[in-house]
Amino acid sequence: MITSPSSLRRSERSRRATLRAALDLCTEKGYGRVTVEAIAARAGVSKKTIYRWWPSKSAVLLEAFTEALVDATPFVDTGDIGADLRGHVTAAVKLLSTPPFGPAYAGILSEVHHDDVLAQAVREQLVDPRFEAAVARLRSAQEQGQIPAGADLPLAVEMLYGPVYYRHVLRRPVHDEATVAALVAHVLRALGAEGR
Repeated sequence: MITSPSSLRRSERSRRATLRAALDLCTEKGYGRVTVEAIAARAGVSKKTIYRWWPSKSAVLLEAFTEALVDATPFVDTGDIGADLRGHVTAAVKLLSTPPFGPAYAGILSEVHHDDVLAQAVREQLVDPRFEAAVARLRSAQEQGQIPAGADLPLAVEMLYGPVYYRHVLRRPVHDEATVAALVAHVLRALGAEGR
């Protein structure tokens, strides 16, 4: 079957409307009160349309959050790993502290402990690709001589993101720019990247 360009546009418009509706409802009602029925009504699509693309409200919100996070936190390479990581982590902190994204992700994380399918989706769609991209950015810095050979890059990524998610999940005050700078400096020192 050949799909026409107009039907593709309609599908993309419906997909975007669904993602936006899910995020808006999460802000207005809280994650726990969002339903697929409410998302469908707000987006102007049928429940059948939503279930054709996503298995649950969590999957809708995961896609919306993942898109926002990827857009907001690119892994740029200016040649200065310290500056690049500070910008990246600051953007992640800002997104996590801004409704609807922070509340949506907190709701998703609350579900992963009793929903194995969602937990796998979070790993496959969000965590693993972002983790690999972060390691790749550190590897590039390593190849440029900014990080010593032999440094444990996967551990460095965990050290970098761990405090951010710790504060988000426990609803502690968010990192400010000075705290992010200190975190990045600490991680780079632990890797043996002095003067960063």
